[in-house]
Amino acid sequence: MSIFLDSDTPVIVQGITGKMARFHTKEMIEYGTNVVGGVVPGKGGETCEGVPVFNTVKEAVEATGAQASLVFVPPPSAADSIMEAADAGIRYCVCITDGIPAQDMIRVKRYMYRYPKERRMVLTGPNCAGTISPGKAMLGIMPGHIYLQGNVGIIGRSGTLGYEAAAQLKERGLGVSTSVGIGGDPINGSSFRDVLEEFENDPDTHIICMIGEIGGPQEAEAADYIRDHVTKPVVAYIAGLTAPKGRTMGHAGAIISAFGESASEKVEILTAAGVTIAENPAVIGETIARVMR
Repeated sequence: MSIFLDSDTPVIVQGITGKMARFHTKEMIEYGTNVVGGVVPGKGGETCEGVPVFNTVKEAVEATGAQASLVFVPPPSAADSIMEAADAGIRYCVCITDGIPAQDMIRVKRYMYRYPKERRMVLTGPNCAGTISPGKAMLGIMPGHIYLQGNVGIIGRSGTLGYEAAAQLKERGLGVSTSVGIGGDPINGSSFRDVLEEFENDPDTHIICMIGEIGGPQEAEAADYIRDHVTKPVVAYIAGLTAPKGRTMGHAGAIISAFGESASEKVEILTAAGVTIAENPAVIGETIARVMR
């Protein structure tokens, strides 16, 4: 099993004819992802990378049975594209777009909650690397070859640190069940807590790797959930131990504004919840291997 997507999941790409979207669509198809179409208003009837292009997500879903979508739409229109996917019945949406205004994402979150939970679309991102279930499907911009299929679930705010963890695991002959990028923006579709619940219920995930960073309350909320609900071992790395307070570091959400948002405070909170901490990014794989013994 895997979470969110597998080799059979029909996928569409919103904004498929853009340069980067086209490149990554080709990569996903070559990886084995079941890409069944794309959506670009005004370009319906065309083809791109061998799949049909539709004017709307609703048309694409009706014609292909798509269940997942990858959003490669520029920031001014990205929020509308996510809401269009939710309205059309897409079950899982990954938004790669960086730079979506926070107010737009508030509107997206409110819109998604119009639907009952069983009908509500799951969103990861924006500003994320995507999701990959190695050997099955890739929905994003990550280098698929560094992921070995296995039993480690990865959740990360940072795409590149997620790559680093996967590469270190592969060096040790350890694989990944699913790797999920939740994005580095202040307001995102799914939190650590949301994905932790998915991994806790996934029989193929035996250990969870959580990659956090300074800013925001998500890691502290995850610690509460881990302490009370997660039975599987969790290893975490928190980036930003030397980051100054009040200054954005890399991601828009990486700014310390309250207690519990610095890296050292997050490490303390997670440790108290029973999480094993990797002291620096170079030992993430080593730490996971040690905990798995």
